[in-house]
Amino acid sequence: MTHDVLLAEATRGNRVESRHYGAAIVVDGKGKTVFSAGDVETAIFPRSTVKALQALPLLTTGAADKYSLEQDALALACASHQGEPAHIAVATSMLARTGYDATVLECGTHWPLDSRATRALAASGEQACALHNCCSGKHAGFVCLSCATNTNPEHYSRPDHPVMQRVRQALEAVTGVAHTDDNRGTDGCAIPTWAIPLQALGLAYARFGSGEGLSGDHQDAATRLRAAIAAHPFMIAGTSQFDTVVMQDLAPRVLTKMGAEGVMIAMLPEKGLGIAVKCRDGGVRAAEAAAAALIARFGQESSPSLNHFMRRTLKNWNGQVVGEFRASSDLAAEHLPASAS
Repeated sequence: MTHDVLLAEATRGNRVESRHYGAAIVVDGKGKTVFSAGDVETAIFPRSTVKALQALPLLTTGAADKYSLEQDALALACASHQGEPAHIAVATSMLARTGYDATVLECGTHWPLDSRATRALAASGEQACALHNCCSGKHAGFVCLSCATNTNPEHYSRPDHPVMQRVRQALEAVTGVAHTDDNRGTDGCAIPTWAIPLQALGLAYARFGSGEGLSGDHQDAATRLRAAIAAHPFMIAGTSQFDTVVMQDLAPRVLTKMGAEGVMIAMLPEKGLGIAVKCRDGGVRAAEAAAAALIARFGQESSPSLNHFMRRTLKNWNGQVVGEFRASSDLAAEHLPASAS
């Protein structure tokens, strides 16, 4: 494995306490590498960063139009949401249009990731259900896709189900990488996830963001999904989350998506660039810091949201400033803001 690079570090006092290493790449729609650091060739699981790619068949098959899915529903199909009431309402509506309810979902159940939503749900005496899973919007989209193509949605999450076959084909077309049993794992929400090089992930989102290198139907679908995400960034994540905060500030010039285990992507549609980051230890905040730095650098963007994620003050429980968490200056170049402390 090629030597990885520093993505971000945490300080305490005047000393570095923790360092996070990984890889990052910026690619254009033709596959030209604009920037690369660390090992971008070893395959990694992209996890939830590929949700927008997985949603392409929802549009190319006509399923979204058959069920009159509005932009908020299309955005939720690409989301890792926090289980807040607005997210649950849209997912419920998507399923109702097919005649199914939450019992059809195969993503599993967890309490809302938003602590306020969890407390409110518990206080009401209700139990969490599959709708509260952060992937329920994507799975509701899969149910819509299955029903619209006259396929029984039972076991839609299995690799051999027609829904997952359509998803696999879309992923292969956009990333340019074969998705086979050899590079397949199982994601947290039970669907297949295929390991691909970070370079291919960056290329996929350069294509998705610009339309370059995509077939006509994928171009049209990507355009609609980008518009939906830009119009409804809250649906993509939720209160105080990186994707929502950054896109509320910068969409449609900047579109982002987090993934588990320290994977992040960003699109700069006007510049035709895709960004992909992998923090090797799985640290999400390091991936966020690195992504923010690369967005600022290659998108030539300056904003409070990017500054916050590139360099944030660390405080103890008494509110005392004890250090900071910051992106690597090698990634940020001159765009790293001055110390927040």
